[in-house]
Amino acid sequence: MRKFTITAILILALPLAAIAGDAKVFRWIDEDGVIHYGDSIPARYAELPKQVLNEHGVAVEELDGKKTPEQIEAERIENEKRVAVELRKRADQALLATYLSVDEILMHRDRRVELFQAQSRVTELYLSNLSRRMENIRQDAARYSPYSEDSDAPIIPDDLAEDLRKTKDTIERHERNLKKFLADEQLIIARFAGDISRFKVLKGID
Repeated sequence: MRKFTITAILILALPLAAIAGDAKVFRWIDEDGVIHYGDSIPARYAELPKQVLNEHGVAVEELDGKKTPEQIEAERIENEKRVAVELRKRADQALLATYLSVDEILMHRDRRVELFQAQSRVTELYLSNLSRRMENIRQDAARYSPYSEDSDAPIIPDDLAEDLRKTKDTIERHERNLKKFLADEQLIIARFAGDISRFKVLKGID
């Protein structure tokens, strides 16, 4: 039979002040199955599960002990699930509060897409102008070293070399911007497609 020893004579062994006053009374069982009572938890038992007792010796609160890595991971996963459910609920509420029909979602989508398309058109026009400017600069730079095939050509002037560098950098920057506008446009289309699909589910639309 498992040894089961009580290290205190119930709660009566505790100071009356701990029972009648504000101090908490704890009960815990150690690794050997021994029940302990006390108004504080010794450090060596701090990681064990414990109970808080009222003045009648009845457990009114359960305090968890140290969690295992598996318990911690399970709680993390469960918390992530709760957060995901709450976020979905809020997103659904916002979707239903924002739109009355699929046509409204499509109209909003088209307006957003048009903004990115307008940015793309402006950027493409600017790039076209920059390309012509770069061609003119390169023609000028071709008369100088290191761009000229003439080994006796003079070194390119500093201002022309700087103009060449800045124009090249500007073109590359606007090319990156153009790619981003196009990518953002596709993201917007995909996001609205998801909104439309979810709206239909919430509204029971086939």
